[in-house]
Amino acid sequence: MKCMICSSKMNYYFSKTYTETPFDEFMQKVGEVDYYKCSSCGFTQSKTHSELDECTWNELNTQFHHYLENPDYKKNINQPPYAEQAMMLAILGKNDIIKTGSMLDYAAGYGTLSNILAKYHGLNLSIYDPYVKSDSSSRYIDRVELKTYDTVINSAMFEHVLTRDSLDQVNNLVAENGCLIIHTLICENIPNDSNWFYLQPPVHTAFHTNKSMEILMRQWNYNSSIYCPKSKCWVLIKENINDIEIKLARINQELQTDWFIFKKGFVDFWKGF
Repeated sequence: MKCMICSSKMNYYFSKTYTETPFDEFMQKVGEVDYYKCSSCGFTQSKTHSELDECTWNELNTQFHHYLENPDYKKNINQPPYAEQAMMLAILGKNDIIKTGSMLDYAAGYGTLSNILAKYHGLNLSIYDPYVKSDSSSRYIDRVELKTYDTVINSAMFEHVLTRDSLDQVNNLVAENGCLIIHTLICENIPNDSNWFYLQPPVHTAFHTNKSMEILMRQWNYNSSIYCPKSKCWVLIKENINDIEIKLARINQELQTDWFIFKKGFVDFWKGF
């Protein structure tokens, strides 16, 4: 098995059997899951999920999405910090660090971020999701309507992919001088622990490291990045933005907290794993 990030060899790392309700039921067709780790960049992936047929994979995703939205289930899975993400987009747009005229939320789920951004910040964020459809919002678009956008945000999908093509599909929607914003967990090393909290959702299949993301950035021609701890998002930037560090320092001063961290290359913020 080759790493989808750097093409190096991946080796067996550990296995997990899902026993928690209702995930044990969701995973009956799948069984024990084997995880493999890249020998070079540390990227870790479920080999078992990558070998599922499309029907089984789609069914698993549908079950999990409906579980998240079902009020009858008591859940201990954290949802993305949507309010903070919306504020981040508004602040960066107001300061000309990102362009907000043409934006897409890829794998947007039920459009929570788009709704918050429209209601409280007056910004339009188009939404697309391959597993969730809705006719209730004019901001939903079909696959055939996808184009390129100045800003593409992808919240909690990078850990759901099975192939490199799934990652490239997101990046290919970013305009020539646009930016890609991602919300996922990225750490220094992936724990060899079947009880690691990030494995709890049975649709989490891919786990990125600081090194693997640095490689991915270079492959996609992004030069620098911003990390926002409040929204847990990375903003990947292609073009050289005038006075970007000065602008971010001023914003941090205005907010009286380090909302934004800038670095040439990838902001390797999370080191403690």
